[in-house]
Amino acid sequence: MRQSRTLPLLVIAALTIAACASDDTAGARPEATDPPGTASSVAEPTDDAPPSPTTQTQPSEAFEPATFAVSPGTEQVTITGAEPGDDLLLVGQDGDVITAGVADENGALVFRRVEAGTIAVVRNAGSVSDPVTVMSRDDVPAQSLYAEQRLPTEGLGYIATRDGTTLSASVWLPGPVEDGPYPTVVEYSGYSPSNPDSQGFPDIFTNLGYAYVGVNIRGTGCSGGSFRYFEYTQSLDGYDAIETVAAQPWVQNHRVGMVGVSYPGISQLFVAQTQPPSLAAITPFSVLDDSAIATLYPGGILNTGFAVAWTEERMSEARPAGQQWAADQIAAGDEQCDANQGLRLQNPDLLAEITANQFWTDDVAGEIAPRLFVDRITVPTFVAGAWQDEQTGGHFPTMLDRFTNTDHLYATLMNGLHTESIGPAVLPRLVEFLDLYVGERTPSLAVARSIAPLLGSSIFGTADVALPTDDRFAGMTYEQALAAFESEPPIRVLFEEGAADGFPARSPMPRFEADFASWPVPDAVATAWYLTGDGALAEAPVDDSTTTSYLALPDAIPPTWYEGSSSGIWSVDVTYDWQEGGAGTFAAWATAPLVNETVVVGSGSVDLYLQSNLGDTDLEVTITEIRPDGQEMYVQSGWLRASHRALDEGASTELRPVHTHREEDAAPLPDGDFELVRVEIFPFAHVFRAGSRIRLSVDAPGGNRPVWEFDTIAGGEQVTIAADPVMASRIVLPVVPGIDAPDAYPECGALRGQPCRAYTGP
Repeated sequence: MRQSRTLPLLVIAALTIAACASDDTAGARPEATDPPGTASSVAEPTDDAPPSPTTQTQPSEAFEPATFAVSPGTEQVTITGAEPGDDLLLVGQDGDVITAGVADENGALVFRRVEAGTIAVVRNAGSVSDPVTVMSRDDVPAQSLYAEQRLPTEGLGYIATRDGTTLSASVWLPGPVEDGPYPTVVEYSGYSPSNPDSQGFPDIFTNLGYAYVGVNIRGTGCSGGSFRYFEYTQSLDGYDAIETVAAQPWVQNHRVGMVGVSYPGISQLFVAQTQPPSLAAITPFSVLDDSAIATLYPGGILNTGFAVAWTEERMSEARPAGQQWAADQIAAGDEQCDANQGLRLQNPDLLAEITANQFWTDDVAGEIAPRLFVDRITVPTFVAGAWQDEQTGGHFPTMLDRFTNTDHLYATLMNGLHTESIGPAVLPRLVEFLDLYVGERTPSLAVARSIAPLLGSSIFGTADVALPTDDRFAGMTYEQALAAFESEPPIRVLFEEGAADGFPARSPMPRFEADFASWPVPDAVATAWYLTGDGALAEAPVDDSTTTSYLALPDAIPPTWYEGSSSGIWSVDVTYDWQEGGAGTFAAWATAPLVNETVVVGSGSVDLYLQSNLGDTDLEVTITEIRPDGQEMYVQSGWLRASHRALDEGASTELRPVHTHREEDAAPLPDGDFELVRVEIFPFAHVFRAGSRIRLSVDAPGGNRPVWEFDTIAGGEQVTIAADPVMASRIVLPVVPGIDAPDAYPECGALRGQPCRAYTGP
């Protein structure tokens, strides 16, 4: 095991979690070379494989043989070596043109979304290629593709995928290769996991005794191919990477796990759905359940503050030599990295795709929604993340009940920010999970105890953290430890992270925890409070008819409540400026002081009968706690464009409205009439102690998230909300009985991701 060392670049270089603006770019490179091979040259056909292209009809004698190269891929066809500006046609067996395009300045073109199994040629004005057969998602290469590849035992190498694209992959071993084989984990993303000079994440796992392999997805870093956000080819590339890594002689049992936070966490879900045979387990941390409606268009409203900015950076870094470390590799003579930049000009304009897809469609949004395919994941899975995640958003728990094909799903959920999942509060369970399902050994936290302060210092700005002092599986055999772990409730909720006794405020340590058998929490009771005309939340609907109005003015307060760096927000020293809009720019209601402690765990619903004088409006609903000390604490929010109010009735519940967001379902609010609009409150867990009040506020989006901003249609419309015996506007929350919380209030402002301000309302 290598000697433990400081992790100075953990936040920025290794975890690569934040989507901050970067200077890590380099100029475009005009050179292009052919891909290193085609599917037929690197993979043997299987019984289910399509017929070899050489058996198909040869090109017509009216054309010369093409001088450009044509490579089939999964639902793709790639052309290299054409003349720049050349008009190219993809032509089927019947002679009909399937699609057409123009070769870029590198002489390259990628035809995407080509029907699997299509047999076609590529033709220009005077020449035609040999036929190729487009691969399907179910085509599986021969195992020899993986068994014959060898990666270096240290540093950067390349993995050949089924269509001949090569992915850059760097290897870190925990000790000499002759002391192996080692349990092995893989990180896979479009950041810089294969940068051979990375520090931080590789060090964490090598110190824990794991070999670590970082792989860049196609079209990023030194990997070949063209980049498009989570197209299915990337998932299959991940399959190929897992199988190739597992085939290495230094990999224990020839099975590997996957690790990563945020982008490399989300990628695990996409790869695991393809069911690589050698994948042992995954640990997707700080993920999303639906790229489109959970993060990019929450409630149908474009998130320009994080989602668009993140996309812009991914496009920038996917340019030719767009990551500085890749440019450095090329400058140092890495010919493969240089050659692999040749298809980058074929990267689609993702911002244009965002603009063109404001509504849900199965073929675009459905392809990038993990909630729709996590039921294909069969391996042990450990999910972790925070309710108030300032980047991916915290909506991911709503898909936990969809992991129906793995017998071993575990989740740790907590208040806080994007890096909470890799903090010391989660580290012990991560180590145990990996040791049991990847290392196949009795877990020990001995090394993790030395790593935790380094994690704390690097990410959170404090080394004042602690792990359990005893190994709870000490003295057990591996089989006994595994049985004990699997006998425990799989869902763990950490409460009041940042207010643990004996630690500085905002330290990434929980105050207490509760465990549950499943998600949503089985014992949760849907509990409603009803809006009144005098700003109260009552336990029953009002007897008379009342209305409350406000002007939707998104500029009434700053769009976000944080102005520091993307990594500074995780620090214990972070300062927030959480403001409330002026009078008349929001509507708010609050309960009377609670008689009993009320613990809420799960999603909620705000059911509003409303009208807008402009026929539509963007809504932000926010739950806060008014404490007896006169402070108001942020808890959670939800968003919805009112014209997107149509529900998926089969999926919606009393506690969670699920909207279709389809264009055909969108409709303006009726003129002059009140319409029921249900707004989902993102999942959360919070203790409202006796004496506190639960407050609901409704306004235009903005000001209640640290880095999310919204391209809102709100522009001064008057929004009116009704409350009467028939139109019983209300809030419904999942109240969980029987949770034993500490009596004393946490320091206001201590809870991570939950700012406080002086309460100024009635």
